[in-house]
Amino acid sequence: MTINATPNAIVKADRELFCFLFNKAKQYDCRPVIWLSKTGDGYLYFLIGALLWAFEHQNGQLFLYSALIAYALEIPMYLILKAFFKRPRPCDLLTNYKSHIKPSDKFSLPSGHTAAAFLMAVMVASFYPPFALLAFGWAGLIGLSRILLGVHYPSDVIVGAVLGLSIATISIQVMA
Repeated sequence: MTINATPNAIVKADRELFCFLFNKAKQYDCRPVIWLSKTGDGYLYFLIGALLWAFEHQNGQLFLYSALIAYALEIPMYLILKAFFKRPRPCDLLTNYKSHIKPSDKFSLPSGHTAAAFLMAVMVASFYPPFALLAFGWAGLIGLSRILLGVHYPSDVIVGAVLGLSIATISIQVMA
């Protein structure tokens, strides 16, 4: 068996996986998935950072400053990539697909929710290793939620995760 890794084959596999996952989710009440996705809107990150800064004296301040630097790098990079790729969202490109939520912007690559979630997961894992599994599990679910809600392809989520992981790692190295 030969794996055909041409760009067309990758795009086709990406769309097929999206359709499979989205169609599975259509059968169920998506309110829990919508709620999960909303935990990646950014408010929770600010709350975590502020609480750690205020109450966790050993690492809280460094955590907050590292996270602020990371998000200051991630957000412009995310916007540059969106403008560069200009990839239409699945709900805008595919026929007979209507997303469960209204996307926050026009383009899908990369997933900003996933980038931010994986950035936070790296920060949590670096400063508070006992919570690493929980943080990465939650970040993965944020990415999956974006597919199930019909606003991102799997590759958008993968690129978002790589973006968040990379920027967080750079931020931690800068602050070290």
